[in-house]
Amino acid sequence: MKKILISLISILVIFSACQNSTNTSDTENLTVNPNGVPKFEFEKIEYDFGKLIQGEKVSYTFKFKNTGDGNLIIENTRTSCGCTVPEYTEKPIAPGENGEMKITFNTTGKLGKQHKTITILSNTEPYELLITANVVLP
Repeated sequence: MKKILISLISILVIFSACQNSTNTSDTENLTVNPNGVPKFEFEKIEYDFGKLIQGEKVSYTFKFKNTGDGNLIIENTRTSCGCTVPEYTEKPIAPGENGEMKITFNTTGKLGKQHKTITILSNTEPYELLITANVVLP
C-alpha cells in the first residue's frame, strides 16, 4: 500500500511539473529571435537588360539595405539557370548598412525573351530577384 501511495504522489508531481514547463506567456511566444530580425530592402528587385546579342556576358548590381534590427546574413543563392551567376556580400550586414548582389548573365546558347530568377537564402525570409533580356543572333 505504501508503494502505491508513493507511486501516485510521484506521478502527480511529474504531471504537475510537465504542465508548468509548457506554460509560457504571450510575450515569450512572440520572441522569435532575441538578436533582432533582419530585413532586405532592395532599390530594385527586377532589371531588364533589354536587347542583347547572343554570346554577350552582362552584369547588373542590385543594391539593398538591411532595414531590420538584426544582422543580415546571406547563406546561399539559387538561380533558375546556370547561365546566371550571383556574387554577394558575404559578411554579416548590420542594421542600417548596405549590401550588393551582382548578377552576371551569360547569353551563350540563349535566344529570345529570357526570364531568370535569383532566390536569396538568408537568416530572414527568402527573397527573389528577376532579370530579363531579349537575346538576338549576331
